[in-house]
Amino acid sequence: MAQAGGTGQTAAVVLAAGKGTRMRSDLPKVLHPLRGRPMLAYAVDALRRAGVRRPLIVVGPDHRAVREALGDGVDFVIQREPRGSGHALLQAVPRVRGRAVAFVVNGDMPLVSVETLRALRRAVREGAAAAIAAGTPDPTPPYGRIVRDAGGRFLRIVEHVDATPEEAAVREVNAGFYCVRVAQIAGALRRVRPANRQGEYYLPDAVNVLAAEGRDIAVVPVDDPEELAGVNTRAELAAVDAILRRRVLGRLMADGVTVLDPATTFVDDTVKVGRDTVLHPGTFLTGRTVIGAECIVGPGARLHDSVLARHVRVWDSWIEESRIGEGTRIGPFAHLRPGTVVGRGVEIGNFAELKNSRVGDRTKVHHKSYLGDAEIGVDVNIGAGTITCNYGLDRRKHRTTIGDRAYIGSDSMLVAPVRIGREAATGAGSVVTKDVPPRRVAVGVPARVIRSLDGSRPSRGR
Repeated sequence: MAQAGGTGQTAAVVLAAGKGTRMRSDLPKVLHPLRGRPMLAYAVDALRRAGVRRPLIVVGPDHRAVREALGDGVDFVIQREPRGSGHALLQAVPRVRGRAVAFVVNGDMPLVSVETLRALRRAVREGAAAAIAAGTPDPTPPYGRIVRDAGGRFLRIVEHVDATPEEAAVREVNAGFYCVRVAQIAGALRRVRPANRQGEYYLPDAVNVLAAEGRDIAVVPVDDPEELAGVNTRAELAAVDAILRRRVLGRLMADGVTVLDPATTFVDDTVKVGRDTVLHPGTFLTGRTVIGAECIVGPGARLHDSVLARHVRVWDSWIEESRIGEGTRIGPFAHLRPGTVVGRGVEIGNFAELKNSRVGDRTKVHHKSYLGDAEIGVDVNIGAGTITCNYGLDRRKHRTTIGDRAYIGSDSMLVAPVRIGREAATGAGSVVTKDVPPRRVAVGVPARVIRSLDGSRPSRGR
């Protein structure tokens, strides 16, 4: 079985087995999304940036969803019974044995910083048996209190629910981030007893055991109160998401992106935006979206898992799992559904809908049209009300192909599978059920070829 962390490296254990009953959710608490990523991913990322190669995640018996969300870059150990944070860490000890030092963090504390982790490790390397992070947020959250003696020396951590009134009045709280000497904390965990109101084995009690033995416990101050924001309820989830949203937008603006109204702009942590792009109010950028430089997005734009090249303009439109070429204009009121690939200098808008279609350079698609499962060439004009009728009586999707520089008249129905040739045209209101050769004009219901655009005489039936 693999050990957590490499030889000589700091190991890391993330406590993520809690049920999160106050979330009132079937989704494990640590998987609730924050700015497009599972809550747990933030703590894992901080540990990696602190030098941990493969954090060890303590999960509950129903762990499949957590495994699927985090993938292969971490290791897992199962806590089969929910018997407290100390019991959870004890399950991980065999996997980190042989490592001198280990971080221990709670998976529901997504704002832990790499700076705090490094400070904790530095304190242990300088001689402490364990280092704990602590802060004095206002208002004081229901976390464990840091009790000190008259000289300010650490005495113990007392969980809020077990605290006396005097202890509950202490403002310094345990942040839930630790760095420990593995051998010493393992011994202390075995001496912890569930003598508390919860009947659980507390990890802080193991720290208290070390302190009672006279070992040095370092308390590392956390100056940023936001770092101590944990998630146990939906309200706390929203509060942490607001912090992350502000940080994401701040990072974008520092990198040269204009955000006209941060209060109404929502960008996932996973999104990339090029410099000199302007985000207007009511913009939502989610998933793996990538925006090129010098784009204008919004107002009223929602993009998910999509890629925009440079100089793209999008307003009042939805774009999902699509790729948009340089200089293209999308909107207002367009819906690009998954599988759409749009070329350069294209115009799409005014209630146009596209799905699983490719659109060539400089093509125009406007005015209440639907293009599904279509291949459209360059410099094509799609008239108002055009529809590719892609769903056949056989209950299968069929493709429509439109050649370069074709002209599709208003209200044309293209019944797939069908091909409109290069530089061909359809008349307004045509229902096209058969292929139209290049440079031919087809009109009527059903459409028939009535003339050629190059002077030749159409063959009979065309």
